[in-house]
Amino acid sequence: MARIKRSSGKGVRRAAKSQSRAASARRAKATTGGIIDSIMGVLPFTEKQWSTIWLTMIIGGAVGLAFVIANLAGVPAMAKAQVAVLAADAGFEVKHVRVTGTDRMDEQQIYARALAQKDRPMPTVELEALREELRELPWVKDARVSVQLPATLVIDIVEREPHAVLEKPDRLMLIDAEGVELEPVAKGKTGDKMRILGPGASKQVAPLETLLAAAPALGPQIVAVEWVGNRRWNLTFKSGQVLALPEGAETSANALVKFARMDGQNRLIGGQVATFDMRSPPRIYMRVPGRADAVELADNSTGNP
Repeated sequence: MARIKRSSGKGVRRAAKSQSRAASARRAKATTGGIIDSIMGVLPFTEKQWSTIWLTMIIGGAVGLAFVIANLAGVPAMAKAQVAVLAADAGFEVKHVRVTGTDRMDEQQIYARALAQKDRPMPTVELEALREELRELPWVKDARVSVQLPATLVIDIVEREPHAVLEKPDRLMLIDAEGVELEPVAKGKTGDKMRILGPGASKQVAPLETLLAAAPALGPQIVAVEWVGNRRWNLTFKSGQVLALPEGAETSANALVKFARMDGQNRLIGGQVATFDMRSPPRIYMRVPGRADAVELADNSTGNP
């Protein structure tokens, strides 16, 4: 007679628990996968971009681990070399250069210096050295250099603003508000920029701006300024008239304010006077074409310099 062997209740319970755990694992996996898929669906990345991001994270972790291990072993130079090799093998080296922020300057000057970094592994790119080299260019006021993985070097340029035209013996030069020479400019392409002339004038551009700010109403009338004897300014107006200012920052500013006030009262600019001489304050001497002597114009206002 055949015997029927009954399964023990304990075995059945174990099987049921195992099946329950498997089902829970499948549900958790499905839930986790759904959450990850939802997050990936919301973020603005394509499947190809996600692959690049994950690859970057994995390779970056491996490179970082290699660097740490080599440093712990006391061989930082070897660590750097190994990191560079791993990065290059993974495609993390400079293949492209992107320049932004340029408007007036020749971008080729930027690329000529940036291409020295081409084909270099990203960990060995000398960002600060390149930044300082770019800042030596006349038009570059500042530069920001960064890498965009996996293979792009990004250079953002802050250009200097052309402010005036410096008249030199042999050429005209665009300069910024600090007196930095930017590039030569043709005589017919200076526009309405103020002309600055005189030996050492480029070093006096910043003090000149402070002086002119004392009487802003006169600014639109001034077409040229001359630094005379390395000590004082002559201003030329659109009318062709010249104002000779005294020496000293404060004294010349006071004289300019005084002239602006008197012009507002008497319409000096555009009149018959060719030269206004304020080198001996508080007097103003006016030279009129056709007259042998200068005429003194007294300032009748009280309490003013």
